[in-house]
Amino acid sequence: MIVSVTPETKHPTKPVQCFGKEASAFTTSLLPKGTPVRLERDVEPRDDYGRLLAYVSRVDDGLSVNAELVRLGYAQPLTIPPNVAHAEEYRALAAEARSSGAGLWQACGDAGASP
Repeated sequence: MIVSVTPETKHPTKPVQCFGKEASAFTTSLLPKGTPVRLERDVEPRDDYGRLLAYVSRVDDGLSVNAELVRLGYAQPLTIPPNVAHAEEYRALAAEARSSGAGLWQACGDAGASP
């Protein structure tokens, strides 16, 4: 699965990561409570922890939330094969965000380099 991974903010034993609060707030702005979404699954529907793996798009305008988070530097891609439907697209978006210093890439430097 190619997922967009935002910095950790809710882990019970880890501190809030760099740019985590900003990423959480931006995600909320993209998806206010009650926003209709479409979930697109890839090959495997859940990860090893039982979490649903899905690409999220807003119904009203088709915006890919995962891609937008990566494009603007609020998240970075994490590939979990065999789910790789959007791998190349997300890698390219992350490279652009990193090279332009968008979001976490500016705020966290290379600390944002690994999810």
